[in-house]
Amino acid sequence: MNEVVQQSESTFVENEFGTVTNKRVVYYRNKGWLSGGSREDIPLQHVTSVRLDTSRNILVGLFFLLVGLFMLGASGGAKILGLVLIALAVILLWGSPLVVVNTAGRDLNAAKGWPWHRNKASAFVEALRTQLCNKGGT
Repeated sequence: MNEVVQQSESTFVENEFGTVTNKRVVYYRNKGWLSGGSREDIPLQHVTSVRLDTSRNILVGLFFLLVGLFMLGASGGAKILGLVLIALAVILLWGSPLVVVNTAGRDLNAAKGWPWHRNKASAFVEALRTQLCNKGGT
């Protein structure tokens, strides 16, 4: 009696960075703040590693902060531009999460999210790591 037992696909996490199931990873490579990136559907056995980094632009953030503070002392519409520059400086200094998925025979490709998506990036990475560990044990 040769019966093939087909295992159903279970989704563990689904967010801005992609989807992790027990069979595959749907990942948005080269995703940035304003770009959606390209979707890749990768079988779980082809994923070799995953990591979570933080990308900060210290010099540009400090420059925007100083220029924004200087513009707050000006009059008229320059104050609004100063507030916009200060807000951008805060985002650049806060840092953005980078999810990097490495596959067998491919380059590392990062998906960058907004700073307030750090928890979602962490959840994606942890779910993928758990599935990679389960794959190695079975």
